[in-house]
Amino acid sequence: MTRALVSAGVPATKEPVGLTCRDGKCPDGTTQIPWRSGKLLVWDVTVVSTLTDFYVTTARGRGEVAELAAVRKCQKYSDIPSAYTFLPIAMETLGSMNYSAYHFFEDLDRKISEVSGDSREGSFIFQRLLVTIQHFNSTLFNESFTPHDDPDL
Repeated sequence: MTRALVSAGVPATKEPVGLTCRDGKCPDGTTQIPWRSGKLLVWDVTVVSTLTDFYVTTARGRGEVAELAAVRKCQKYSDIPSAYTFLPIAMETLGSMNYSAYHFFEDLDRKISEVSGDSREGSFIFQRLLVTIQHFNSTLFNESFTPHDDPDL
C-alpha cells in the first residue's frame, strides 16, 4: 500500500508513531501529505478467512465478511484525531474486499496512471493484492499439515 501511494506521488510511511488505538497498536500506515479535504489518510489492513466455521455459518453474500471486518476496524480506531481520515482495508481470503477499500484502490489506480502515463500501471495494484492473498492462502494450507504440539490434534 505504501509503495502504491508513493508511486502516485503521495509520500507515505508505515506504522506511524504517535497514532494508537485501544489495544496499543498503531495503524499500518499514513500519508505524509493530505489525501482529501486537508486530512491525512490513515489505514489498517486485515485479511479474514471466509472459510472458518464462524463465517461459513454467518456470511450470506460476496464481500460480507470483509464489510464486517471493516466495521470492526472502524470501531477499533474510532478515537483517531479528526485531522486524519481512517480507511479500513479488509480483504477476504477468497479475494473480495470491503467497498471503501475497493473504491480507494480505484482512485489510487487513476492517480498512479496519471503520474506514470501508463494506463495499465494502476491495475497492477489489484494483481499484487491477489498474489499476496494467494501467498497467504498457501501458507495457511501448508501450515494445516504441520504437526502441532497439542497431542489431541
